[in-house]
Amino acid sequence: MLIKQNPFGTVIICNGYGAWLKSANRSKSLKTKPQEMLSQFALSFFSKSPLNSSKPHEPLKFQLPLSNLYVKNSMKAPVTSSSSNFGFKELLETFTVEVQKAENKPLNVPLVAPFTIATSRLDKVENVAIRIELKNGCVGWGEAPILPFVTAEDQPTAMAKAKEACDMLKNCSFLTLEAVLGEIGDLLPGHQFASVRAGIEMALIDAVAKSIGLPLWRLFGGASNTIITDITIPIVSPAEAAALASKYHKQGFKNLKLKVGKNLKADIEVLQAIRAVHPDCSFILDANEGFKPEEAIEVLEKLHEMGVTPVLFEQPVHRDDWEGLGRVTHFAKSKYGVSVAADESCRSLADLKKIVKGELADVVNIKLAKVGVLGALEIFDLARASGLDLMIGGMVETRLAMGFAGHLAAGLGCFKFVDLDTPLLLSEDPVLEGYEEVIYIWLAGECWNSESDWFVKVARQTHPPGKSSECVQFRCL
Repeated sequence: MLIKQNPFGTVIICNGYGAWLKSANRSKSLKTKPQEMLSQFALSFFSKSPLNSSKPHEPLKFQLPLSNLYVKNSMKAPVTSSSSNFGFKELLETFTVEVQKAENKPLNVPLVAPFTIATSRLDKVENVAIRIELKNGCVGWGEAPILPFVTAEDQPTAMAKAKEACDMLKNCSFLTLEAVLGEIGDLLPGHQFASVRAGIEMALIDAVAKSIGLPLWRLFGGASNTIITDITIPIVSPAEAAALASKYHKQGFKNLKLKVGKNLKADIEVLQAIRAVHPDCSFILDANEGFKPEEAIEVLEKLHEMGVTPVLFEQPVHRDDWEGLGRVTHFAKSKYGVSVAADESCRSLADLKKIVKGELADVVNIKLAKVGVLGALEIFDLARASGLDLMIGGMVETRLAMGFAGHLAAGLGCFKFVDLDTPLLLSEDPVLEGYEEVIYIWLAGECWNSESDWFVKVARQTHPPGKSSECVQFRCL
């Protein structure tokens, strides 16, 4: 996995999305020595000539610090914001889609460690990758993430539905992008197939954006080329949580998202352990539906006794416990000034309308895998108009999906909370580009290349002489 890291944070740079599968040749280009470090943990997007095919282009050249890459680590929403209709609406209405080839394959990637949340445990990523090639030669990539008990699809179902969509796309000639996406929406409706729909939409929009030479962050509004993300600590023992927090503290992470909700007593012990090694961090608590309302309130009270105030409490109760969600939201805000986010409770525009009407949450977490790309833009517009704060997140995904979500968040420009860290949780990422970080970690093992445009295992570049496979090398752009 190509990760570039420094003690102050991580900067990730998007090259007009342009994600492509990892090439063996790319690994060989990473032998240069580390240089000075950039500050803060950020995703920073550079406009670059788009790819006209899936063939990898030359990597960005490393340069000494660029002043415009400095990003303050702030939880405040950016001042600049943009309508989701800028650029993208015109493209929907005017671009004629002609698909040459569309296909999907399994995307199986190991994790550094099991990823446990209140409702499920993931031992490895078993997603679906989608590749769409237009007749003009431009190729787009998408990803349908699978997370048990969160997404509606499993991998076999997602593979079958993605194939149906790919077969349909081959027969969609001389239709506008809007019409083609409408056909996809009819074939893959609602939350039931939202993850697959998101993957198809990503790939198609990516290919179309390359056709007009526009990076996705500009297509979605161009408000900014920089966003800041947190990093997640899953449900683990207090000792493991402390070790992760210490590691992330040394790497410069200020905002930690902590998975809770499985055992109230254990959650408090984990919070205490993290606080001991990283006293200055900001907490986002994510219960993934794990608490009853009274338990969620008790957590906030216990944290207050510890002198800890989380910046956000995400999905404290079951997705369908609307009364409980509203109760926790009102208590958290009025008593401690803590915002509550609806994640699993916001899986459609109808859900959002219910949240707005009942004042059931302060923040909505938009995930492409829950609602698709078009659905995310609808929710974005209504949430902003209703005065809710915005969060963007993901399931456990490679940079195919994370890169797209990062471009969307940067282009729209008004997400207060950004949780796009899951490529950092993978032991290897079979994708390059889409974005590129300032830091990289040398790991022994296997990686993937883009031979035949699909996943072929190759030998990974081993770590530098005299360094362990976990050594972090520093470099700045």
